[in-house]
Amino acid sequence: MGLLEKFKRDSDQDLEEEIAYDLLDKLEATGDKISPKRVVFASFVAASLLLITIFTLVIAVPYDRVSVDIVYRQGGSGHVILAQLDNHGSREITDISLTIRFTDAEGSELGRTDFLLDSMGAHSFYAGDNLELIINGASVWEDYTIETLLEYNYYNGRGDERWTHDVGNWTMELFTDRAQIKIF
Repeated sequence: MGLLEKFKRDSDQDLEEEIAYDLLDKLEATGDKISPKRVVFASFVAASLLLITIFTLVIAVPYDRVSVDIVYRQGGSGHVILAQLDNHGSREITDISLTIRFTDAEGSELGRTDFLLDSMGAHSFYAGDNLELIINGASVWEDYTIETLLEYNYYNGRGDERWTHDVGNWTMELFTDRAQIKIF
């Protein structure tokens, strides 16, 4: 190994050591500025910003979102269908029509309920006797279909949804059908 190569290797090593010492000094100086109080304060500010963002998206930004929850029960004397209409959106919906049909495997309608409502406020729900369907006398050993038809007006147009669920294998089933979210 020549004298020039040895000098070059020593100068590279010295330069690397100098850079490492400079970085260590900067880290130590930064460490003196960070205290537990500052960490707690920064965490509080970050959590506050996150909560404000979520609040803005859920409450302040106008959106439309409607869902129908259905509970199906079967017993010795027949079938019971209970429904709940939810307006999860931040605006009112109007001219609401909800139809629930109970059909057998051949498509014959065994029961039906039609529900009409003029308007429904934001972040509200409706459940009641008008959304109950009781089918007496139908066998509990066969397969059936629950069909839900929902029509409503929202801020920018008309919503028209149709959902079907095959039932009969279980004595109790729960379904939640959600319309697509519409923002602005």
